Amino acid sequence: MPRTALLVSAALLTAVLSPTASHAADDPPPTPVDRFEGEVPFASQPAEGIFTWGGDTDDPPALSLAARPDAPEGEKVLTGSYDISGYGGFTHDYAATAPAHDWSAHKGIRFWWDGRDNGRKIAVEIKDGGANGEASELWTTSFTDDFTGWKQVEIPFSDFIYRTDYQPVGGIDHVLGLTQMWGYAVTLPAGAKGTFAMDDVELYGKADQSLRASVTTGPAVHPVKEGGTASVEVTVATTGSAPTDEPVTVTYETAATGTATPGKDYTPVSGTLTFPAGTASGTSRTIKVPTLRDRTAESAETIPLKLTVTGAKAPTETPQIVIDAHGLPYLDSRLPVRKRVADLLSRMSLAEKAGQMTQAERGAVGSGSDIATYDLGSLLSGGGSTPTPNTPGAWAKMIDDFQLRARATRFQIPLIYGVDAVHGHNNLVGATIMPHNIGIGATRDPRLARRTGAVTAAEVRATGIPWDFAPCLCVSRDERWGRSYESFGEDPALVQSMETIIQGLQGRANGGDLGRNDKVLATAKHFVGDGGTEYGSSTTGTYKIDQGVTKVTRQQLEAVHLAPFRTAVDRGIGTVMPSYSSLDIVGDGRGAVKMHARADMINGVLKDRMGFDGFVVSDWNAIDQLPGDYASHVRTSVNAGLDMMMVPSTYKDFTTTLTDEVKAGRISEERVDDAVSRILTQKFRLGLFEHPYADTTGAAKIGSPAHRAVARQAAAESQVLLKNSGGLLPLRKNQKVYVAGSNADDIGNQTGGWTVTWQGSSGNITPGTTILDGMRRGGGDITYSKDASAPLTGYDVGVVVVGETPYAEGVGDVGNGHDLRLSAADQAAVDKVCAAMKCAVLIVSGRPQLVGDRLGKIDALVASWLPGTEGDGVADVLYGRRPFTGQLPVTWPRSEAQLPINVGDTSYDPQFPYGWGLTTLTGVPKGGASMLRALAAAATVAEKKGADETGRRLVTKARLIVQHRVGQKITPAVAKPFADADHLLTTGRYGAAVRELLEAYRAV
Repeated sequence: MPRTALLVSAALLTAVLSPTASHAADDPPPTPVDRFEGEVPFASQPAEGIFTWGGDTDDPPALSLAARPDAPEGEKVLTGSYDISGYGGFTHDYAATAPAHDWSAHKGIRFWWDGRDNGRKIAVEIKDGGANGEASELWTTSFTDDFTGWKQVEIPFSDFIYRTDYQPVGGIDHVLGLTQMWGYAVTLPAGAKGTFAMDDVELYGKADQSLRASVTTGPAVHPVKEGGTASVEVTVATTGSAPTDEPVTVTYETAATGTATPGKDYTPVSGTLTFPAGTASGTSRTIKVPTLRDRTAESAETIPLKLTVTGAKAPTETPQIVIDAHGLPYLDSRLPVRKRVADLLSRMSLAEKAGQMTQAERGAVGSGSDIATYDLGSLLSGGGSTPTPNTPGAWAKMIDDFQLRARATRFQIPLIYGVDAVHGHNNLVGATIMPHNIGIGATRDPRLARRTGAVTAAEVRATGIPWDFAPCLCVSRDERWGRSYESFGEDPALVQSMETIIQGLQGRANGGDLGRNDKVLATAKHFVGDGGTEYGSSTTGTYKIDQGVTKVTRQQLEAVHLAPFRTAVDRGIGTVMPSYSSLDIVGDGRGAVKMHARADMINGVLKDRMGFDGFVVSDWNAIDQLPGDYASHVRTSVNAGLDMMMVPSTYKDFTTTLTDEVKAGRISEERVDDAVSRILTQKFRLGLFEHPYADTTGAAKIGSPAHRAVARQAAAESQVLLKNSGGLLPLRKNQKVYVAGSNADDIGNQTGGWTVTWQGSSGNITPGTTILDGMRRGGGDITYSKDASAPLTGYDVGVVVVGETPYAEGVGDVGNGHDLRLSAADQAAVDKVCAAMKCAVLIVSGRPQLVGDRLGKIDALVASWLPGTEGDGVADVLYGRRPFTGQLPVTWPRSEAQLPINVGDTSYDPQFPYGWGLTTLTGVPKGGASMLRALAAAATVAEKKGADETGRRLVTKARLIVQHRVGQKITPAVAKPFADADHLLTTGRYGAAVRELLEAYRAV
């Protein structure tokens, strides 16, 4: 996530000083950084300068150097105005072409601020180490504008903390060295218009060892087996890494305030460690605490180690030694899971149970001390919430550090960490990114879907994450929905056929493979009907359809939206996530009810009727959308069947409220016990009690050639050839090819939303091969001009790659800043190239784009969807190394006015029908109506014999005959039976499918 306002506020020393105030005799004179008299221009890297930035075009502030008679220093001050909706601020970077500056002789940084007394926080960052100001580590703090008029704000360097929500280069050494500084930045408050004035930024004071030296103890939790000796390493370090000027002493003693008993559970220790003046930064000493064996089965016990530090800052937390739980039945892996669950549940307090039902976001828990305080059962990473640096090792270390915190709880119940890995491990830079689900649906290849799930699971688990919030089993009925690309398609039968991905993620349906180091717990989402929301029904911000209302008959609900979840339960899905949307069942008299409140669907249908035995987890803050006060949100959702609540930053409120509701009798203890039993069952199945920490043996395979080969195949099979006049495709290597368009050479556009960040972004965001790269690597004679401005003569064929830029969820709803038309630049590129030569147009998008007005000028048209990181797969079909075999997973409309339009509709007149897809695999089979009748008879026999492969092959042959006859003469009389045939094929009714194709043939 880029610079945001999500900055941790640190304690800040402020003082009002006159500009001429004297400093201590031995202090170095202040060193100017910025006087704002014009000596530092408004400029950006690589030159020294001041520049603005923000989350969108409106967020950067407007700056100027203004003469002010009350300027604290000189004649001018920096002034500015802002109106920030996301994030915004300004930066002063030193010149990248000159050496970095050394600030280590000073105590801190200070500046004059013209207070508005508005109570708003202003974040201040300094830039340490790295190659330049935009490739350095960010260290941050903030101050509050709670004063009026000019005030000098002093910030000692000791107040700055390492920024955990964003680092431009992913972190360097996590040490504020101060010897290679590149400048500072100010993040202005968001949410309301404002103005500011600032003057005279300078370094002040003498570096004070008590501020720049610190004592650390490594992790805050030190587990040890009963009878073993705990070792706590005490380290002294200095800002700037210089030796200590003065001695540092650490007096320690084991405190009797923990749950362990001195003399019975451990031998008390005390003493003093001395680090003399001149001690090198990073020097360590070890404190050893012996524990005693008493041969009694016990829960975990804690021993706080009290430290008193002189000459340096003490650790931020008191280190705790934890004697591991031992001898209790739930720890015995030889027992059946149900017995282990029952034993553990019988020992837990209500507060501990409430903690297991709570899921917090990693950024909200900071260093993680609240994990033990609130007995938290789960953490997650929201989209784009990543460790720094964003590497497999950093992910594993982060999760291990969180798991270590859970060891300080009474029963040491491990966390279950979840992440949205919806098309590969998409939050991780360098992971293998698969095509989004709409592309997987286009492959019509269940075995390949399973393989993509297996690759995803292996890469996710290798970073220490055992739980994936995927797959999305929505049946997308309106392509105006910003999540339509997360669906396998518009036909529930197609979605059901692609649910082999669950076995790829989880393994066997009985959960027996979940303990493997290459499998994860999967999540069927979003229960139920999120793909059927009506356009204009959303009440979430500016969303148009996402999180809206699905209005259906009970029969439609069963046949369209519930069917994929029945299949998921049969396949052993481990968790289910309800939808943000509301469900309005015609005739039930309830109207639109949020799914997180529908006990009839969660308890009644999912758990009771379908027999789902996993646990149900809410969506992000979804209970906050329920009517009533917070207590009713909790009560309603838990009683409806929610077992775990995703409450990213409000986990304290949730655990307290849940506990209060149970004590008041408004939520039964039986309901809580059921929820916690379901959660614990999956933790035991995952093997987390035996192996809570990351198993990184598979990390070397992340982004490996073998994994990318699967993604490459998926990208190739997902390509749908909609038109191919004169057999323009596949291309030949000896052709001179002119490539243009916004999406030919953009890995960010090619991978779409949910890639590295929640919304995704254009540009070179993760390693991969663009479509242009793939064409060049394939040996083609390629000339590339993004906007088609290069000369257009002398080429055999043009390839124009156009489409959408990334979005996710309701942000991508049509009408919310998006539509289904190509951008003006893309339209111009298509027009230029297709007017000058034969052309193929590839549409890289999450949904169909309206191209009917240009279709006559286009010789070949390909729906490329969002193919992921492996553009080689697209090039494979363009150059004939693989055949085009993909079929439309959704109907391609003629106009937006037709939407929603779906297979099975009574009125059906699309540009291309559901299931359409030309092939270059083989020549078109010979024969006409008589051949189709013969194929229908043979397909009926295959259906009766259960010869599925033969049946599918016969239907495919018939489809190719019909497509060849139809060409581009797609009428309603052709489209409806053609689309219906593909639905029948997917449901195994092969004879009926060919008979529908025969009807389409006759209608031409």
